[in-house]
Amino acid sequence: MLDCRFLPNPHFVDRLKRLDGRDTAVEKFVMSFEESRTLLTKIEDLLQFLLPLYQREGKAYLTVALGCTGGRHRSVTLVELLRRSLEGMGLSPVVRHRDLD
Repeated sequence: MLDCRFLPNPHFVDRLKRLDGRDTAVEKFVMSFEESRTLLTKIEDLLQFLLPLYQREGKAYLTVALGCTGGRHRSVTLVELLRRSLEGMGLSPVVRHRDLD
């Protein structure tokens, strides 16, 4: 579980407040910050290291969770970008956004 509350919060931007992290405008806002891009890179690097080790040990799945205050903006954006990255590695991640809807 990684806590994304240190990233700037789109909830406090009027035009983004009612949107969620799947929306392009929210993604652009979240990823406009260096710390967001660095966090995503570090998570990707960690998973590239860990996933083959879990597979070697015969593990069928690995749960990765990202969270933020409302669970609608920052963590959703990062999870969606992480999903794309994992799919690019030939994996089929299952994503569940607990706080949407």
